[in-house]
Amino acid sequence: MNGKQDILIVGVGGQGIILASKILADVGKEAGFEVKQSEVHGMSQRGGSVSTHVRFGRAVASPLIREGEAEFLLSFELLEALRWVNFVQPRGHILVNNLRINPAPVSTGLAEYPADIELLLQKSGRQVRLIEGTELAEQAGSKRAMNMVLLGALSRLLPDIPEDRWLRVIGLHVPAKSRQMNEQAFQLGREKSMEKSYES
Repeated sequence: MNGKQDILIVGVGGQGIILASKILADVGKEAGFEVKQSEVHGMSQRGGSVSTHVRFGRAVASPLIREGEAEFLLSFELLEALRWVNFVQPRGHILVNNLRINPAPVSTGLAEYPADIELLLQKSGRQVRLIEGTELAEQAGSKRAMNMVLLGALSRLLPDIPEDRWLRVIGLHVPAKSRQMNEQAFQLGREKSMEKSYES
């Protein structure tokens, strides 16, 4: 792996974003990199936006990723991917869970959920992969493991970090009784993440 990796993880409260970012940060540390991490919880208790910045490399000065500099956007929900697309490099990667969660203005009828998010993401010029993360997590045993599916998809794009290192760190962060389920969700993400992708 050359240079640094700037990875933005976004979604809504309750999707396991903070756990995913902690696992990612520890994987970076295990690989011998300097790691910086920053979290913005928003109204997470009410399903509001949550974002985390994870940066690792030989030397990392700031924990925050500036607009247009993220190599990877890991989005747990469709609208959140669109909200953060401008933070991704022009040819960066967007991995997005194919899931719609209505924000409060949509639920109350004050706004409409965009109907063309996939198309807008494709037109952004970034490399987009739409992942059936929730469905794959349910195959593993629980839709709550969707965060592991998305980490599995990301791991395919970080080939210098071996799979066993990811699995070891995941095992340190999840309860023993759910370790097998989370590992299976991660592996399904690795296997299935390449099935539907778009490049402009």
